[in-house]
Amino acid sequence: MITLEILNRENQAQALGIDRADISLDLVDSTEEILEQTWYGEEHGYIGHTYLIREDDSCVGIILMGEGIPWEIDPPQIAGRPFYRILGFVIDRKYRHRGIGSIALEEVIGRIYGEFGPRPIVIGCQKDNLAAMEMYQKHGFVNTNSMDEDDYFLIREV
Repeated sequence: MITLEILNRENQAQALGIDRADISLDLVDSTEEILEQTWYGEEHGYIGHTYLIREDDSCVGIILMGEGIPWEIDPPQIAGRPFYRILGFVIDRKYRHRGIGSIALEEVIGRIYGEFGPRPIVIGCQKDNLAAMEMYQKHGFVNTNSMDEDDYFLIREV
């Protein structure tokens, strides 16, 4: 059974145990960076959450979805609009290709929409990470063809 738990200072050590050694830091931020982004957002009053993804009692992933802070490189489709940004979405390598990421993604979106209201969602995806690109597109994300270095920006409209 897949469940989500809001990341906090008491359970953050479990996130550091996620095995993502095969994922380059060019593709997804380190867990330490995700934790820093989480605490920064919390300290500055940004809406959203970082979740530990669990299968039964094991911590098998992490995902941060929160209020999008506009960047100059953002795709023009979201200019001047409030939106959410997904950062640091990773599943432990022993648990990939089992649908856990898909279940967690939809559950996180549902929770954030339920708590804070619907907005477009932006995520960056490394251009060569075809499996991730396909997964996001199956979940309604559209490639904007806008890029930040080697990452495409994808948007899921409300």
